[in-house]
Amino acid sequence: MHYYFRGKIVYIGESTIAVDVHDVAYELFVSKPESFVMGEETTVYCYEVYGENDHYLAGFKTKEDKDAFLALIGVKGIGPKTALSALSTTTPEELFAAIAGSNVSFLKKLPGIGPKAASQIILDLKGKLTETATKKNKVDERFADVRMALKQLGFKVKDIDDVLAKIDATGMSDQDILRTALKALRKG
Repeated sequence: MHYYFRGKIVYIGESTIAVDVHDVAYELFVSKPESFVMGEETTVYCYEVYGENDHYLAGFKTKEDKDAFLALIGVKGIGPKTALSALSTTTPEELFAAIAGSNVSFLKKLPGIGPKAASQIILDLKGKLTETATKKNKVDERFADVRMALKQLGFKVKDIDDVLAKIDATGMSDQDILRTALKALRKG
């Protein structure tokens, strides 16, 4: 199983992209191909779909996009293609807010999601995702000053977020977190 690919985007299609990782190009189905830039070196989070008649890779620009996809495919009756389609018109934040607020009308507007599926999504995910969203917001607040300092030093937001996500900040001051992040960013 693959967690992510780091490489150059060499193809952008209607519903797929290809990322070149050390002279091997991997094709991935994505919900928002327009969010990728041709020729850009990037990290693409992925999920390998195995089905009776399917075997393919699904790709995501961010870890949050992948988390939203995984949450959706965990819902009874929602498959990988439906989840990708639904995520093509929303963000994980909007999706999680709609679920937390039991907003069936928002969910029904997503491609491939009808009234029954919208109700099932809320039923299956409401309690789980609000905890995840709250934890994420606390982490984002915790790293806000460090993130700002690293941006001012000229590092890319994507690289900063990738590094900060891997740091166990328990008992660390902002200066300790900044030093750890700088070390990791300089290596990468």
